[in-house]
Amino acid sequence: YQGAVAALVPYFVAERAYSYAAASGIVLAASLLSSVVQPLFGALTDKWAMPWLLPVSTLVGGAGVALAGVGGSYGLTLLVVAVSGVGVAAYHPEAARVARRASRGSHTAMSWFSLGGNLGFATAPLLTAAVIATGGLRASPLLVVPALAGAALCVAALRSLRAREAAAPKSAAPGPAPAAGDWPSFLRLSGAVVCRSIVFTGLSTFIALYVRQRTGGGEVAGTVALFVLYLGGAVGTVAGGGLAARYGRLPVVRWSYALTILAVAGVVLAPGPALLLCVALASAGLYVPFSLHITLGQDYLPHRVGTASGVTLGLTVSIGGLASPLIGALADATSLRTALSPLIVLPALGWLLLRSLREPTGS
Repeated sequence: YQGAVAALVPYFVAERAYSYAAASGIVLAASLLSSVVQPLFGALTDKWAMPWLLPVSTLVGGAGVALAGVGGSYGLTLLVVAVSGVGVAAYHPEAARVARRASRGSHTAMSWFSLGGNLGFATAPLLTAAVIATGGLRASPLLVVPALAGAALCVAALRSLRAREAAAPKSAAPGPAPAAGDWPSFLRLSGAVVCRSIVFTGLSTFIALYVRQRTGGGEVAGTVALFVLYLGGAVGTVAGGGLAARYGRLPVVRWSYALTILAVAGVVLAPGPALLLCVALASAGLYVPFSLHITLGQDYLPHRVGTASGVTLGLTVSIGGLASPLIGALADATSLRTALSPLIVLPALGWLLLRSLREPTGS
């Protein structure tokens, strides 16, 4: 559903004549409340297990997006998309905590968990385009269907996990106590994720419009570019877990940020068909470290897994949406190409923040 919000932007521009700044404000609405309340949900899940949040938040996230095309009020659109963002905020910390429990802390397993969300990002533009093509933005209520399916899957997964744990033999001896939290490293990691988030959100918000301008391929070309951006993320997420198992998490994360610098420069500067190749490379660079951010954050703060998950998987990712209106305003004043150019610098800043990090103690 986060991917669906970005995918709706070109339709808001086309059907409602929103400016770039106004359209990016929709992305901001999805991110703002999510950014504010996500650490709260993380802190709550550190104190109390709340598995019921998974199906409920899935339904809330879907309902907000489904109502985004209903009526013509800009204020109402902002409101329902913001509600969707709250659903996303509630989902992430508890989902990451449950995934860590189910996978017993496996980095590779966490990459497969992250793949689920990234496949959702990848299919959102295609699904959204197919639905809106049936009747314009007024057809958006049909977008609630995946939320219904997702909520049912959450319930089934939780039942399966409870059954597995009930059948497992009880260990008589408690496990080793978690290591003390490393807040300085966690904050540097979070700063790098913020840089990554701004780049990804900026590209996902405007890449469809940018590719249409640069290639003259119309809405189809823009939808394909957004699909490539998200699909490359799905592939990169799975690759990240395998690469980390072989080379270590931090080397893989650093090299990914370095690749992203070159790839984003290509997105901004490359002509014609090469633009799509650069979009794919940027997607891989942005998403190879995605699940590794989560496990690193959890290992830097082993006593606060929910909080760490809420920040690395939610807050820092959502902050990217806060920058979208600035990019949109700059695009209105100059051009999309000029507005996207600063995104080249951010992965380099993220790489500098990651350079001094060390593997968490006891991981």
